[in-house]
Amino acid sequence: MQGIGTVMANFKFRKLMRKNLVYFLLIAGSIVFLIPFLWMLSTSLKGGQSEIFSFPPQWIPKKLYWQNYTEALAIYPWLTFLKNSCIITFVGLTGTILSSSIVAFGFARLQFPGRDILFLVLLSTLMIPYHTTLIPMYILFTRLGWVNTLKPLYVPNFFGSAFFIFLLRQFYLGIPLELDDAARIDGCNTFQIFYKILLPLTKPALVTVGILQFMAAWNDFLGPLIYLQSQSKYTLALGLNAFRGAYFTYWHYLMAASLLVCLPAIILFFIAQKQILGGITISGLKV
Repeated sequence: MQGIGTVMANFKFRKLMRKNLVYFLLIAGSIVFLIPFLWMLSTSLKGGQSEIFSFPPQWIPKKLYWQNYTEALAIYPWLTFLKNSCIITFVGLTGTILSSSIVAFGFARLQFPGRDILFLVLLSTLMIPYHTTLIPMYILFTRLGWVNTLKPLYVPNFFGSAFFIFLLRQFYLGIPLELDDAARIDGCNTFQIFYKILLPLTKPALVTVGILQFMAAWNDFLGPLIYLQSQSKYTLALGLNAFRGAYFTYWHYLMAASLLVCLPAIILFFIAQKQILGGITISGLKV
């Protein structure tokens, strides 16, 4: 018995050491990735070039210049940029959730000729790089008269996203088909089954889709750069790039503006990271 107890103690000790080693590596890696963000925060609170470029680097400023944020916001029309970013983000978010959830429901729960072939065609579009379709899309939006408007940045979201359709379809497949049969017995039609039965059950996956779409739209730079020309139409990402070009030597202002632009996405990710990982994990249980 004593030998078995010793073996079990050694096993628990090795397991504990492996667990501690994993935690140590994760903490060390997170610190490495946090260094640029911490330096951005430190630089945004410094008073000038001499303090910013001092050697050795000064991580904690002697005096905190909180006015850098208000002065940076006063230089450019950030409220206009914020309004444009919110329009693109939330209108596109609505379109993505509506279109992707409906199409995913069709692929997961309805039987029709060529369904599996159409789904394979949909998945094949994931292998097409965005830059390949950039010129045809630009020509299309030019002929529609949408260039230098916000429409090219949110209207395509109402036609679904292949990745989000796949994600939601996997979630729908994990819901028992008996729920559909019971709803039909109670008199529900196909659309009522979708929005009364299945849609409420897919809330974790919908939250995941919403967060991923929010972060993609909020941080999008290439799309606004291609389609927007007037400064009054700029998004926060494009406005920050213009601010960098005009005030690239004012590093304290630039870091303050950069921190304010990326802060909503950072806060959202830390608040909802469990929903993101949980939704993706649950959606991949059944293929």
